[in-house]
Amino acid sequence: MMKNILTNNKKIIYITFLFLLLSIGFMDVGIAQEERSIDIHSVIEVQKYNRSIHIMAMLLVGFGFLMTFVKGYGKSALTATFLLVSIAIPLYIFINDVGIIGGSSVIIDRLILSEFAAAGLLIAAGATLGRLKMYQYLGLAILFIPFYMLNEWILLEGGLNIIPIDTFIDTGGSIVIHAFGALFGLGFVIAIMRNKQHKELINADYTSDRFSMIGSMILWIFWPSFCSALVPTDQIPVTIINVIIALCGSTLATYVTSVSIRGKIQIADIANASLAGGVAIGSACLFATPFTAFIIGISAGLISTIGFSILQERLQRKLKMVDTCGVFNLHGLPGLLGGFSTIVIVAGINIQMQITGIIITIVLAMSSGVISGFIISIFGEKRHHYIDDEEFIN
Repeated sequence: MMKNILTNNKKIIYITFLFLLLSIGFMDVGIAQEERSIDIHSVIEVQKYNRSIHIMAMLLVGFGFLMTFVKGYGKSALTATFLLVSIAIPLYIFINDVGIIGGSSVIIDRLILSEFAAAGLLIAAGATLGRLKMYQYLGLAILFIPFYMLNEWILLEGGLNIIPIDTFIDTGGSIVIHAFGALFGLGFVIAIMRNKQHKELINADYTSDRFSMIGSMILWIFWPSFCSALVPTDQIPVTIINVIIALCGSTLATYVTSVSIRGKIQIADIANASLAGGVAIGSACLFATPFTAFIIGISAGLISTIGFSILQERLQRKLKMVDTCGVFNLHGLPGLLGGFSTIVIVAGINIQMQITGIIITIVLAMSSGVISGFIISIFGEKRHHYIDDEEFIN
């Protein structure tokens, strides 16, 4: 009887194995037929979707945790990041759908462009981090996105017939995203500053600095996807290599410059200025060579670290304002460097249009930031800065 049971079990195993083989065979046939039916545009869209998810990780985890360096304001920083992204993306797509200000008709491209807008918004919000009530961050988002889209439309889509299409070079958004966001934020904080807020201390500790480094490393990892999100498929490899090399350059330059100026490593420099290479290579990431990308990265890291260690305190004292996250040092100065670097790197570039686009960005970002700051300041003022307790349950 036992022998019959074993024989039957073997039969069941053989039948099951045969069934699995046949199933896999049919599956292979189905997949092969499906693959033949998929056109190249579908594959490209899937690739873009993957990069859009990388960008989303940058927005929520990267930017979010980078801004947790303020001791006692971590819950607010992460929540504000969540809310800002949740407003920026649908608002950008809505304005685009209505057709008020330019935009792309390709669905996945619109998603990526809306993520770019959200990145610019988070940069601007970093300048005023800790000094707005949570609902005021929402107001900041509603005001920022239309101004951002106006600048994007003028520079990249021939809006108002000022800059012809494809004459302004800014593949990875050094100017349109980073410089605009930083300068908007600078104008915003100038407008909202009251009394002696610029003398308040912004405290960090061992734990908050480590969380901030998590955000920085997430941004570093996914930055190549950010810059290559909308470039032609055959040019993605060179773009990715240039971005990584630039980030390596800025990271090394940050370490050397930080130690040279301060005597020891300042973790805030490493968490921020190390990313400056990604900011600066954005404009020319499609046209640079690995060597020129490394030079841009080193230059960006040097400039950004000098900004954090020397220029920031002097600028804040002179303008009587506070740039909480130092976005001018990380995104403003390296962004402008990236925009101007194209004049040297890109063969046949229209220098006049490149400089015109940069000037338009500076003027529009600063002026719209000041206007937005005055509007938001009408809706109250946060009583206690840089702490969660005013709005969060302990």
